[in-house]
Amino acid sequence: MLPPAHKELLFHLGLKYQRLRWCISMNAAFIMNMLEAFEPPFDMSQYVDVGDHDHPSHMHDHSHVDCTHSSGRGDCSTVSLSRSNSLLDEQHENLNEDAKTHGSSRETDNQKDEEDHMAGCSQPVGSNLGTSQGVDLSCNGDTDASTAAYCQDKDVSESSAVDNVTPRHCTGSLFKLNVPPIDVDKVRCIVRNIVRDWAEEGQKERDECYKPILEELNRLFPNRRDERPPSCLVPGAGLGRLALEISSLGFVSQGNEFSYYMLICSSFILNHTQEANEWTIYPWIHSNCNSLSDNDQLRPVSFPDIHPSSAGITEGFSMCAGDFVEVYSEESQESAWDAVVTCFFLDTAHNIVEYIEIISKILKDGGIWINLGPLLYHFADSYGPDDDMSIELSLEDVKKVAYHYGFVMEVEKMIETTYTANIKAMMQNRYRAAFWTMRKNASRSKAQRPR
Repeated sequence: MLPPAHKELLFHLGLKYQRLRWCISMNAAFIMNMLEAFEPPFDMSQYVDVGDHDHPSHMHDHSHVDCTHSSGRGDCSTVSLSRSNSLLDEQHENLNEDAKTHGSSRETDNQKDEEDHMAGCSQPVGSNLGTSQGVDLSCNGDTDASTAAYCQDKDVSESSAVDNVTPRHCTGSLFKLNVPPIDVDKVRCIVRNIVRDWAEEGQKERDECYKPILEELNRLFPNRRDERPPSCLVPGAGLGRLALEISSLGFVSQGNEFSYYMLICSSFILNHTQEANEWTIYPWIHSNCNSLSDNDQLRPVSFPDIHPSSAGITEGFSMCAGDFVEVYSEESQESAWDAVVTCFFLDTAHNIVEYIEIISKILKDGGIWINLGPLLYHFADSYGPDDDMSIELSLEDVKKVAYHYGFVMEVEKMIETTYTANIKAMMQNRYRAAFWTMRKNASRSKAQRPR
């Protein structure tokens, strides 16, 4: 218990907690709108709190990958972004099927369980503070000046309000969902990735990661507006921004993604957005450490910074749902692509050699492989005979494997960057990411093929 004098000193935290819960409500409102946008809407009844549930709660402790590997699926269900913003049913059916099997899927280890703040929305505001000041932190009746200013902040409420769920729906079924901690953490990851891919605040990170890739593609494929534009595959496409930018350059671009969390969100942004900055979320509310101020932690972020359907996409832009190895090992994919772009993707492999072998196989002779990313292997901390296999190669060995499969290095450098970093935080993790452009050499790749 805090001494009374300390409680009196920190009486303002009660207002912060009210603001925090309001922000959580707005994030939840966006998530529910996203799920309800599908036809039929995703069924959330399985998560309603009617008793104890037995859900997996293990997570791999890697900051830039904690929301990927979700559930296995082998077939490629492709959804195209249309200029009329229509959502194809194929992807929704595929995602719903994945959602049904998610509860039994095996997740990776070593992620610390975090408190689900949404569960506290129905608690009395400021109930944990015990302030002796007796500050009225509700918006019903007399308030102090700072609380009244917050409750009357029309700019925030009007820019963030949504049709189906309002900030004060804290007593409905929305906040009675018993969501497994593993899913809570993945949703938080998605929220951070929205900032990286689709918010103005993520522009610096996109410039560090995506701009070098786009410049290389622009240099290597100068004639892209011909009758047959070049094709480019983006494995590990996440929320789809890089794949869309490549499409806007004049490529027939396809993003491939394994996580149905990512696929749901990317489909919503790509297919249901009506205008730029249509949505507002509060992505940093769960980051209680290294904040310069409460306002930094609770700041809103609007997205998307562009209207996807007005981005000048090339016909044929698509997102393919499925495991990279399973989908692109098919014979139909052999020598099918002019370019492959991997961004923060290679270290998601159980067997990185297999990734490189498939990239070589699906590229045409003379095709281009552009890579940027670290080697923070996702399964490196797996232990025991039943855990997932993980092969962790050094950068030098990765390049040797690439040479073995017929690649020739053309450009190589290191790029410092972050991944889903909070630009206003006192601490940020920076990567010295490997960047390269390799070309598939026809004679060398044929020489390495098994007989």
